[in-house]
Amino acid sequence: MARPNGIHHLAIMTADVKTQIAFFSDVLGMRLTALYWMHNVDGYFHAFMELNPSCSIAFVFAPAVAEIPVEPGISHAGNPVAPCAAGVAQHIAFNVDTQEELLAMRDRIRSHGVRVLGPLDHGFCQSIYFGGPENLVLEVSTSPAAIDAEAWIDPEVVVLNGISAEELERFKNPPAYVNTSGAPVPQPPAGSGRPEYTHMSEGFAAAFDLPDEVVTRELSENTPPVQVASAG
Repeated sequence: MARPNGIHHLAIMTADVKTQIAFFSDVLGMRLTALYWMHNVDGYFHAFMELNPSCSIAFVFAPAVAEIPVEPGISHAGNPVAPCAAGVAQHIAFNVDTQEELLAMRDRIRSHGVRVLGPLDHGFCQSIYFGGPENLVLEVSTSPAAIDAEAWIDPEVVVLNGISAEELERFKNPPAYVNTSGAPVPQPPAGSGRPEYTHMSEGFAAAFDLPDEVVTRELSENTPPVQVASAG
């Protein structure tokens, strides 16, 4: 089925990648699995902190980040009930499987001198809340079972958002995608009003109109920075 089945990585900009690595490793127990120059972008580097083998928190360092002002309510929410600009991450919630693990995470975080609120019981999950470096708003949650859409989709909020009954049914049960043409779907034109990257360099923007096979062949960089001898 053509739909995502998880988060591969969530990328967060940073001006201090070492502090982020130390916090996510020491305080939250995540393993550093990659730290390398970002492909096709001069002066940037990437750090990946592993949640599981197919899910990571990634930090992107760029020299100019330190010069960009932090403005609570615009660039950052600052806490889990504060607003920030549209399109900006309001908070990040990590998963654990049991309440016992949630309480253990509360204790682990506090043991590093970080204040924690909770757990709070939200019905379909229990959560603890705390801050991270560079004004990150963080949470750890656990759910006893999958969310029951029949119980947790509020009809009042559905109406307030202008969602019709037909749209609600579609949103709850998205149709499977099938490419009936048998050929790759062509690239849509730029400027159609649909979401796309903004503030791109001329060269980066032009890359979207290259044939896919050219992009893969010419722009990929798949050699790791350290060559590891294979076992045996």
